[in-house]
Amino acid sequence: MARRSRMSGDFKLRRLLRNIHKTMDNELKPAMQKSADRVLQTMKDLVPKDTGAAAGALTAFVSTSGLNAEVGLRGKLNNQRYFYLRFLEYGTKGYSGKLYHRADSNAVSGSHTTNRDRSKLSGKNRLGRRDTKNKSDGTTFFGKYPDIPARPAHPWLRPAMQVNREFVLAEIEAAITRTLRKASQGVGNG
Repeated sequence: MARRSRMSGDFKLRRLLRNIHKTMDNELKPAMQKSADRVLQTMKDLVPKDTGAAAGALTAFVSTSGLNAEVGLRGKLNNQRYFYLRFLEYGTKGYSGKLYHRADSNAVSGSHTTNRDRSKLSGKNRLGRRDTKNKSDGTTFFGKYPDIPARPAHPWLRPAMQVNREFVLAEIEAAITRTLRKASQGVGNG
């Protein structure tokens, strides 16, 4: 869920700052690190916690030039392990297995009935070619079509960026101004 966002789309400025970074120390990296840490702390405060493992997996990374920052889940393993954070952020629609229930699905126990109404399925569906057994005892589903309730969204990613947006923009703008001033005065490393 690491998100790369360009708050300033000026590519010429980015190229200039990258070239300045090659010749002298710039003040972008400390300012970007401070901003990324602030957004990270807000994310950790806002993410819903059960065990706290997902909040502990959130990290902030800033490139050596200070022009790019990634805040959030980084790496393939963390994205696989904490995949459910996207469901917390955006909520879920829910799912009702009622679409697939036939009127005769509550037939005498032990009978061999189909538990989906194939007339409601459309398109190429291989499931319609094989016979299935009713896997419900009337109150609990043991099969593939449970009723899953919708879950409300608990946003934490976007609010963390929106709350800190003005601070981040002001901090980075001041760092860019100081760096360009140093470069124009010809101040070298140190």
